[in-house]
Amino acid sequence: MSDMSSLTLSGKLRREAGIIGLLFASATSMIGSGWLFGAYHAARIAGPLSIGSWIIGAVIIMLIALCFAELAVLFPRSGALVHMSHASHGDGLGRLWCWLLFLAYVAVPAVEAEAIVTYANNYLPWFIRPGSAGVLSVTGFVACAALLGVTALLNLMMVRWLLNFNSAITWWKILVPVLTIVALMASSPHWNVTSAAPGTYKLEGMFTALPAAGIVFSYLGFRSAIDLGGESAHPHRNIPLAVIGAVVLAAAIYIMLQVAFIWALSPADLAHGWAQISFKGEAGPFAGLAATLGLGWVATLLYVDAYISPGGTGLMYVTSGSRILFAAGEMEAGPLALTRLNGNAVPWVAVAVMWVAGTIFLLPFPAWHKMVSYITSVTVLTYGLGPVALLVLRRNLPELRRPFRMWAAPVLAPLAFICSNLIIYWTGFATISFLFSLVVIGFAIYAVYYHVVMRKPAREFGWKHIAWLLPWFGGLWLLSWLGGIGGGHGTIGFGWDVLLVAIWSVMVMLFGMHCALDKEKTSAMMERMNRTS
Repeated sequence: MSDMSSLTLSGKLRREAGIIGLLFASATSMIGSGWLFGAYHAARIAGPLSIGSWIIGAVIIMLIALCFAELAVLFPRSGALVHMSHASHGDGLGRLWCWLLFLAYVAVPAVEAEAIVTYANNYLPWFIRPGSAGVLSVTGFVACAALLGVTALLNLMMVRWLLNFNSAITWWKILVPVLTIVALMASSPHWNVTSAAPGTYKLEGMFTALPAAGIVFSYLGFRSAIDLGGESAHPHRNIPLAVIGAVVLAAAIYIMLQVAFIWALSPADLAHGWAQISFKGEAGPFAGLAATLGLGWVATLLYVDAYISPGGTGLMYVTSGSRILFAAGEMEAGPLALTRLNGNAVPWVAVAVMWVAGTIFLLPFPAWHKMVSYITSVTVLTYGLGPVALLVLRRNLPELRRPFRMWAAPVLAPLAFICSNLIIYWTGFATISFLFSLVVIGFAIYAVYYHVVMRKPAREFGWKHIAWLLPWFGGLWLLSWLGGIGGGHGTIGFGWDVLLVAIWSVMVMLFGMHCALDKEKTSAMMERMNRTS
């Protein structure tokens, strides 16, 4: 038996996570800084249509979540997203997906730390550079790094203690938004403000707000329950309930928060149009509106929550990201050291990597809204594999027992893949270019390491199983360049771009299924993963 196998078998993760722990792990990952800032940015982009943006976002995320709910019960292990990619397309894609998943997870605790210091800057004006649209000062950077260190230290606790601590935080995180909704809607005299400034927003804003305003970002945390699957005593029952339940809970809260935010605005706040919403305290939008309406107690509560909500989300993303790294080490897609556990059966090396790398990510994105679009695009890119892997495993392993089975998967899975690509497209050309640059760099480093350092032959790399990634990523980049969002040339107008992305997505999905492993190789890969469980 290899060193990897002996280490994994000698150091087990504890299966102590129950249904409430998993539900709240996903819920607290979804109800973070997005609710503090998302409604404000969505209203600036889409006006009153921003309510529709949250509804569309919830439908899209639910489609994707249903795909992962079925896959998760087939891989009831921590870091299951890594194992899914290995089972559908082999080691080559699995290793690349580890890189993408790491990029998706590592930046979230950093953006939550930025949300905390951004709100704190309203009364401690040391963290944000004056007139910089939210860019961190040196003091702000140090404060964020320290906050990331605290989340890392808390993650070294036993998973049972961690989830109990998180559950207490989540009750608070649900209560405060609900109180805010009720208070703002009850106190606002401007419920008809939805008809104000009608010519200052466009229909396409309802869709571009999905990534740009942090709407999709706010819904992204549903996978936390999946990432902790290896630490649940009854994963086949608990994971689907936790994933679907968290999406429903978060959607209800977010949609009503957007309604309450709009109702709390006055016509004077919209004197220069929805894109120029302005009121006292807008750097902390909900707290500023509460103060304007004379709800001082709500404003105080929100300033307290500005520490707790983002902090809880950052905490769980360090947890989830460290399990992704643990799985990378387990599947030999990363260093073996990533599987090392401390006395509480927590992958401490992976936690440390999350802290260090998260701090580095503060540098290229030193403002909350700048990092959100990046996180949205890279995370949704990792979502795209889910619908493809679902159909591949349905085809290759039809006899496999599925405690949760997604209804109408041949229709809904392609629709989920199309929606994933549309969200990436709506982040804009500049963000997509940066993201794909990181992907190319990571791929090049890995290819050189594999062929030059490890001296392994090309036939073992799995080139034929990853060939579909080039038309997928390349096609999205080209369509984005031709489109008119975020630096694109504007050659393709709104509506036509949606149709072209949808058509291209279906073609890529068919090619991706063609490039997948055959039944025998998928079965062998599943057997290999069972030996390391």
